[in-house]
Amino acid sequence: MSDSEADALLVDRAKRGDQRAFEMLVVKYQRRVERLIGRMVRDTDLVQDIAQESFIRAYRALPQFRGDSAFYTWLYRIAVNTAKKSLMDLKRDPLVFESARAGGGDDGDETSRIENELSDGSTPDAVLASKEIAAAVNSAIEALSEDLRQAITLREIEGLSYEEIAEVMNCPIGTVRSRIFRAREAISLRLRPLLDTRVGERW
Repeated sequence: MSDSEADALLVDRAKRGDQRAFEMLVVKYQRRVERLIGRMVRDTDLVQDIAQESFIRAYRALPQFRGDSAFYTWLYRIAVNTAKKSLMDLKRDPLVFESARAGGGDDGDETSRIENELSDGSTPDAVLASKEIAAAVNSAIEALSEDLRQAITLREIEGLSYEEIAEVMNCPIGTVRSRIFRAREAISLRLRPLLDTRVGERW
């Protein structure tokens, strides 16, 4: 049974009132949803709150979910919209917004993942280089506009297809391709001094 088929069964059970089925979906996608939101909202406390709110909204909207798309695509779209609404609310309250920005976010999991992938642990220099590259990648992603950051996160970190990203971001596939291309170019530009890559090469 594929992932999407398993999700469809759980969704069907949840629609019929099986709360345990929906809890299983929450357990399955909570970390991924929090990671996605964490790329949009820097305060770690807010990330958890927004993720919880996203799942509550998804549960309430479940009767309207027709299964035209994968459940996680639908869920991601709810999470993105919930995060955007929260960001708008924060901007209306400057004190809260500033404290959220000052609090910063912990990229822990993602940064560690990049470091682990880049480092073979053979020498201190290699470990240091991998940490510099990981920090540069995160810094480059952070510097992107919201649309570019969201597109590259969904593609490279969450592994969604262009079609799924287009659905989550509610835009044409051509726009998604353009955003991902521009994001990769911007990240490549930041990494080029570290990696000493030739002009025209991208990660």
